[in-house]
Amino acid sequence: MTYFVNLRAGPYGSVCDPYVLEGDGTATPPAMTSVFRNALPILAKGKDVLLAAHGFNVSYENGLCSLGHLEAALNMRRNELFLGVLWPGDWVIPAINYPFEYKIASHGGALLGGFCNRWLARAHSISFLSHSLGARVVLEAIKASVLPIRRACITAGAISADCLTVGYKGATKNCGEIRTLSSMMDLVLEFAYPPGDLMADILDPDHAPFEPALGRGGPIAPHGPTVLPSEIADSPPYGHYD
Repeated sequence: MTYFVNLRAGPYGSVCDPYVLEGDGTATPPAMTSVFRNALPILAKGKDVLLAAHGFNVSYENGLCSLGHLEAALNMRRNELFLGVLWPGDWVIPAINYPFEYKIASHGGALLGGFCNRWLARAHSISFLSHSLGARVVLEAIKASVLPIRRACITAGAISADCLTVGYKGATKNCGEIRTLSSMMDLVLEFAYPPGDLMADILDPDHAPFEPALGRGGPIAPHGPTVLPSEIADSPPYGHYD
């Protein structure tokens, strides 16, 4: 059984106040039931909590399934609690909607930060994990959190490489350690990310234009001692979905 924090108000694009689901996300169809939010402080009390957010163009069902498999692969211990984060990072025609997803991810992340403040204050620690555009969800949540964050792991980040020193400098200060995982063989971030990011920046500028993605070459230096970048070797090639 996996616990999920759901930010999806419907099939596409709409964010709601987060609420908790539990069940087997890997089942077909997924078997989910709602959990009273006031039960979460009891579940999280004294535990190391990990919130993991999927990336762009992931449906509700795929989010449940992939995050359910991730929890199983992590083999969580009894003193740890996994919370999969579901957010509306998909659309009927994904490539067209991508520039607007930045605001959706930011909105969802801010709500997630408030959720942590209210319901996870009794946890021993709080950490975050993200893939792709889920980086923006996670960094917004860390920025909005009044609770100290132990660690964040940002994999294949579809966000500007200067984000940890410019747009999300506050999040960096509120996190004991930020680890990034990047690959120069990530063709999605090399070819698809730049035009989508440019359009998003025209609609809502928050960084210098033509910045590369965090998930390709890692964070731009200087980034401070709490940011720990890791770059995957070019061979064998690891792409965006690996």
